[in-house]
Amino acid sequence: MEENRWGIIYCPKSGLFASSARRWEKIQQCLKKNNIEYDHVQSESKGSVDRLVKMMINNGYHTIVIVGGDSALNDAVNCLMEVEKTERDRVVLGVIPNGMMNDFAHFWEFDEDNYTQTIKWLKKRHVRKIDLGCLRYTNKEGAACRRYFLNCVNVGLIASIMNLRRRTRHVFGSRTLSFLFSFILLLFQRMEYKMRIKINSDTIDRRVMTMCVGNALGYGQTPNAVPYNGQLDVSVAYHSPMTQVAEGIYLFVKGKILNYRSVHPYRTRMVRVENAENAMVGIDGRLMRTPVGPYTISVEEEVINFLIPS
Repeated sequence: MEENRWGIIYCPKSGLFASSARRWEKIQQCLKKNNIEYDHVQSESKGSVDRLVKMMINNGYHTIVIVGGDSALNDAVNCLMEVEKTERDRVVLGVIPNGMMNDFAHFWEFDEDNYTQTIKWLKKRHVRKIDLGCLRYTNKEGAACRRYFLNCVNVGLIASIMNLRRRTRHVFGSRTLSFLFSFILLLFQRMEYKMRIKINSDTIDRRVMTMCVGNALGYGQTPNAVPYNGQLDVSVAYHSPMTQVAEGIYLFVKGKILNYRSVHPYRTRMVRVENAENAMVGIDGRLMRTPVGPYTISVEEEVINFLIPS
């Protein structure tokens, strides 16, 4: 395989505001205009990205670009983490945002509405080694499992919101509107979970509304996290009186959620969740099966080559 030829995995959106075939045609025209040699395949289902990434690795592609969102990127990095380090180190991963949620792309200031700029940046091949978070847990069959993430792990209310948000985004089209609608809808359910969490030398043993462990923006909950410092940012939110909810929504929209009095921030290399009262767990915006028993969330430094803006 030629050194500079890209392998592109196109992940179409679904739903009312889905990207059309015309958008993909425009992206292809832009690739040709920039004289980029590439081969592409289209993912047929949620689970097909993993298989397609393996196929491209086995066929010798050095640059794999995902035209998709956070969930597709999550599948791609988990596939890369399954191969030998020497093989993984020769592969560079890139993204042209095209998903329902593109938070990790937004961290690097990639804009889904400006794929022309994104392609020009990717062409310059500015590569950075980035960190991944890792969730280690036991499944219902008693097997030890792990799942890597680029953006964040949510435990509790926000995991439920992100699950609902994926659906309401089809209706509202807007990231912010869909989140706010989902937040308000679930807030009236007064969702809280008895949790016991260890972060650094602190032990949290009380009812918690939500916790976010971010390797990057964390959908606005860990705005200071960066995927290249060997640390994870954590925000733990306790229950708020209804009179303070409007303030919390305002600070979230403004990107200042850490100023909210009920949110407590931490920075660490590992979080141990000893009990979370069956709280939902979301990873990079996708709901996963609730782990059985205690689980840990840690960071692995500089394990993926990623194309970033120059």
